[in-house]
Amino acid sequence: MDGMPHSFQVQASPTVQRTLATSIFCQGIGLHSGRKVKLTMRPAHADHGIVFRRTDLAGTGPQDIPARYDHVSDTRLCTVLSHRERPELKVATVEHLLAALAGCGVHNALIEMDGPEVPIMDGSAADFVFLIGCAGVVEQHEKLARIDVLRTVRVEQGEAFAELRPSGSIGLEMAVSIDFPAAAIGRQAFTARFSPDMFRADLARARTFTLVQEVEALRRAGLALGGSLDNAVVVDGASVLNPSGLRMSDEFVRHKMLDAVGDLSLAGAELSGRLVAHRAGHALNNRLLHALFADDANWRLVTHQMDAHPIWQSVAA
Repeated sequence: MDGMPHSFQVQASPTVQRTLATSIFCQGIGLHSGRKVKLTMRPAHADHGIVFRRTDLAGTGPQDIPARYDHVSDTRLCTVLSHRERPELKVATVEHLLAALAGCGVHNALIEMDGPEVPIMDGSAADFVFLIGCAGVVEQHEKLARIDVLRTVRVEQGEAFAELRPSGSIGLEMAVSIDFPAAAIGRQAFTARFSPDMFRADLARARTFTLVQEVEALRRAGLALGGSLDNAVVVDGASVLNPSGLRMSDEFVRHKMLDAVGDLSLAGAELSGRLVAHRAGHALNNRLLHALFADDANWRLVTHQMDAHPIWQSVAA
């Protein structure tokens, strides 16, 4: 991304947690709501995790939503998080911001919003990576949890599937493929080992995309009200309608992997295993995490000293 701080780096230190060095603010419109939203990312203490806070909702009840797979309430058009005890307390289109936080190695942060949907920005994670780079990332002394995949788990829907498999090394390997009838997209595949450097170089700038006929249907349903060629790639058959074209020839599958990074970050700790996914989306990504944690034999929680991790005491219970 032009203007991205070239000095921004995440040092390899996989055993400790990290947070933002300072707060940083942005504003933009929601892709589906069309509403202008102000968003502030703030540092948070160790073991806090990523938490969203709606600052615009009155009342004495809870205002915070943990960014965890078991708080996902909708996956039809994006990933939506909700509070179980207060259904109106929700935040939508969280996946690009979550991917940027994961890609920049931020484990603890408070995300304050004065509206129901994370700003879409340019349709990718690049603007959020830029903001995190401006704020800076600092290490915390507390140990970082890791979730090892011990047995293969798989979810399917028609020809689409997503699997998490054990891996012989620490870290998350990803193999994602897509197949669309639109000639401009077609069949694409991308394989990578997740790391901050890989995320910034290969995934962060890949934008969300849609077919022109889907845009028309969404608009008739009162959705995609904030969508435009400035924040999404729009395809019509063999044509890409954006005047500037694509940022990379396989931008579509790279964005699908970006989405998977954001959705899988809802595991609550860094995953170590291999993701294999074909034609998957937000729904299968979330179902995959539910399948993983449905049986304790599928996974193992690891820290540097094999201690229980506070974020997971409530999830695993």
